[in-house]
Amino acid sequence: MNLQLHPIRSEADYHSALKAAEAFFDVPEEPRPDSPEGAYFEALITLIEAYERKHFPMDPPDPVDAIKFRMEQAGLTVADLVPYIGPRHRVYEVLNRKRPLTMPMIRRLMNLGIPAQSLIGPAEPVTA
Repeated sequence: MNLQLHPIRSEADYHSALKAAEAFFDVPEEPRPDSPEGAYFEALITLIEAYERKHFPMDPPDPVDAIKFRMEQAGLTVADLVPYIGPRHRVYEVLNRKRPLTMPMIRRLMNLGIPAQSLIGPAEPVTA
């Protein structure tokens, strides 16, 4: 196996790197991190992730989508959100986008493991 790394500068380089990484997923277990193959695999994945961040950026989730995702992940119900958002009708209003989140709600929802950035949303561009 050729363990030589190359920068990922083009779509062709990216697909070549994915193909090289795929070989590690086809084996029963990943290489040991302290082996030459393990170091190569880790560096290759780092290069792939850097290329993807630059060329395929993902927008942060909408705050309501972030809440719904966490609910699904943790098996939470509307009743489970009452301590974080308020009475059931308020939870439904937030989940149906009829009421915005307040800072106290955001602070409490962070206790569920939802990142503040997801609850606040992306920063607005500053116009002068």
